[in-house]
Amino acid sequence: MLSQDVIKQHQAAGRISQTCLLQGAKLIKAGASMRDVLDAIEKNIQDMGGRIAFPAQISLNNIAAHYCPTTTDDIQFKEGDIAKLDIGVHLDGRVADNAITVDLGSHDDLTKASKEALQAALKIIRPGITLGEIGKTIQETIQSYNLQPIRNLSGHGLGHYQVHTPPAIPNVDTKDATELEEGQVIAIEPFATDGKGAIFESANPTIYTHTHDRATRNPYARILLKTIKSYHGLPFAARWLERIHGAGKTRIGLKELHRIGALQAHPPLPEQNDGLVSQHEHSVIVQDKPIIFTKLD
Repeated sequence: MLSQDVIKQHQAAGRISQTCLLQGAKLIKAGASMRDVLDAIEKNIQDMGGRIAFPAQISLNNIAAHYCPTTTDDIQFKEGDIAKLDIGVHLDGRVADNAITVDLGSHDDLTKASKEALQAALKIIRPGITLGEIGKTIQETIQSYNLQPIRNLSGHGLGHYQVHTPPAIPNVDTKDATELEEGQVIAIEPFATDGKGAIFESANPTIYTHTHDRATRNPYARILLKTIKSYHGLPFAARWLERIHGAGKTRIGLKELHRIGALQAHPPLPEQNDGLVSQHEHSVIVQDKPIIFTKLD
């Protein structure tokens, strides 16, 4: 069981996260800079007293997740884009994770499909509900729009200073009989697509997590590690390091740290058939009356 203090920390992180998500969504307009929008969101999180649980990220069109620009990227939104904004906030390691889709085109059904799938899943969350039942609800809702859920992406648990822990919350009917338990903290995030319904890992990651301590003689890697360790094992953006250490040193240092197994890379995740993708997400504490702590009252 979670203590009341821990619940209150999640709720406080959730209020910051949802406020910044909704404010950030309003900044996503044709002609705006993605990098500037993400910088503004991250500044807002910190100005509100929150800590960044993972880099704010915006994945466009056929990219489902994990796109985060570097300092040299100057991607501008354009008419017709469908943008997934995903942000995370923590307070003393208690994480809130939420996402929204901003439609700059005419993708009404695609946007509705993931949003309504999330709403339908939230209605059945309780101790004892099975993972398979949640996935079935999400799948049926998305397919009612003649679209597909992304089967190899899922929701997840939220741990202390951890943004991805068991259980995996499926977006399809897996028949998994594992039951949710009282006090679990989870994030539910349906993805809908007009493509195949699967993603793959691409190249050129800009988001990393420090997973192992490894010895290195590379001076740039050693300098970067001192900064990376301040993130408490939470994901970080290459852009953050570039602004501290410079783009060249960061590129060399990250390459070396990844090569020796100190870092896990999180590359962008395109849809396999280049289908457009939408996403919506909330974080929940599992109870008989669940606490959706990234939903503002």
